[in-house]
Amino acid sequence: MPGVIAAFSLYLLFGVITMDSGDADFPGPGFFPLILAVAGLVLAVLLALQAIRSPEVPENSSPRSWRFHSDFVALGWCVGGFLVFAVLLPWLGWILAGAVVFWALTRAFGSPRPIFDILISLAMSSVAYLAFDVGLGLNLPSGILGGGF
Repeated sequence: MPGVIAAFSLYLLFGVITMDSGDADFPGPGFFPLILAVAGLVLAVLLALQAIRSPEVPENSSPRSWRFHSDFVALGWCVGGFLVFAVLLPWLGWILAGAVVFWALTRAFGSPRPIFDILISLAMSSVAYLAFDVGLGLNLPSGILGGGF
């Protein structure tokens, strides 16, 4: 997981560095993505150090020694959620596509309440939409809820 977080953070950092923001005032369009990229890199380093210093032993393990344990199902939910988000964003819009990715992440973290998670995911993506589209004036896709497609 630290590698996946570091890869996403480096991709975001590359996008911020190569972005042409023109004559934008502070904080500008690259400020918040830069904060997220740096926070992601710090988180990746901390997670890697924690995994090296105190590895988890998988349940029902064989007698051989395990140094690291990866939950590939959770990783699949995370990566799949981001892929579905990226593909469906233009058609579903930010609120619905964001809810899909938030819900996929709750499944990856093992939440046992899928219906509750859908409601919370819709609420969180709606708050994010209002904060960025309405509050900051950024143009997020509204998709089918905005009358598109």
